Amino acid sequence: MFKKFFKRIALTAAMLMTLTNISSAAIQTADEEVPVKEAMKSLKKNSDKLFPIGVPNVNYAKYFTGKSYLYPLAGGSGINTANVTFAPSCINNWHIHKGSCQILIGVGGEGWYQIWGQEPVKMIPGVSVTIPEGTKHWHGAASNSWFQHISIMQEGAMTEWLEPVDQNEYAKLK
Repeated sequence: MFKKFFKRIALTAAMLMTLTNISSAAIQTADEEVPVKEAMKSLKKNSDKLFPIGVPNVNYAKYFTGKSYLYPLAGGSGINTANVTFAPSCINNWHIHKGSCQILIGVGGEGWYQIWGQEPVKMIPGVSVTIPEGTKHWHGAASNSWFQHISIMQEGAMTEWLEPVDQNEYAKLK
């Protein structure tokens, strides 16, 4: 099962490589004004390429500490691939994925991820992590930076949302 999953991921990654040349004109904003120039400046600090920001992530807003945006990149092939953009200080709650591991690839700005019981890890463009299925974790932006990551998971995977991250612990991250 996982061999087939990773074969699909390789194909998806090849498709993503062609998307990284999207210009700033391709950034989409939906119904609200996003400070696009500020976001682009922050996100491009560590990268010369930028994925579209997408639309406000309203369906999952209650599991995030701030504004996040979702831009689906690929789906329908057994793999869901999306760009997630986090405003500064926006992180998601602790959560567990059932039915898939989750691969995160940093593509812009600075952020963090943490697996339960381990130290937080800084994410910048080029950093990728694989979070095993059933592993409690969180991820999101650094307090002073916009952050984008690509999320890759098997279609049909479920997410169990848990408690918010301790904000006193998050505030200590530098």
